[in-house]
Amino acid sequence: MNTSVHEIADGVYRLSTCVPDVVPGGFTFNQYLIDAEEPLLFHTGPRRMFPLVADAVGRVIDVSRLRWISFGHVEADECGAMNEWLAAAPEARVMFNRLGCLVSVEDLADRPPEPVDDGARLDLGGHVVRTIATPHVPHGWEAQVLHDETTDTLLCGDLFTRTGDGPALVHDTDLIGPALEAEDLFGATALTTSTAPTLRDLADLEPRTLALMHGPAFVGDSAGALRDLADAYEARVTRAVAS
Repeated sequence: MNTSVHEIADGVYRLSTCVPDVVPGGFTFNQYLIDAEEPLLFHTGPRRMFPLVADAVGRVIDVSRLRWISFGHVEADECGAMNEWLAAAPEARVMFNRLGCLVSVEDLADRPPEPVDDGARLDLGGHVVRTIATPHVPHGWEAQVLHDETTDTLLCGDLFTRTGDGPALVHDTDLIGPALEAEDLFGATALTTSTAPTLRDLADLEPRTLALMHGPAFVGDSAGALRDLADAYEARVTRAVAS
């Protein structure tokens, strides 16, 4: 395996590793590095993948410069290597929503995390990121996304998960079909009455780029893709209730 590095927005880098034996065709695990005065890494990768991802980060910045670590929810591929990153970057801290810090991160992290409120903005110096809590969307009580308001990039975690490998960045392609196929395969999304409204709230941000954790970054009608995904999930909830 190797980890590729591509700049998908100004100062935003996609670090991607395709693991071939998860499903036929492979499955990508992506992290996103925002190169700013205070660099931020979104997703840490699993603990055993740390050497690969650290090498990839090192192609963009000195790893010891890393200042902030965040992720979508508490799960191995999202935050498994959290403490390895804290050891490699002595000034780094984990930034996460207050609920997630309370129920998990305060105990799991080797250094106290920085709890933030829903909607809080952090100026990284050159990029401003906003933390948005999305409980149970796509899964996890403590789920969240980050919006890089400077480049209009939504770091959207497990939303739009798809299988296979491919280009780092795609334009105006279908995200919904592959996402629903992956949902049929994994059953990973918490489909509740709040799922669609949460996705529509994210669509109202009108992001330019969607930074997927499992799949390519997407540039195009991102708001439309979020609304289409909301409609598809809402239809599944409606069918389940009717049956």
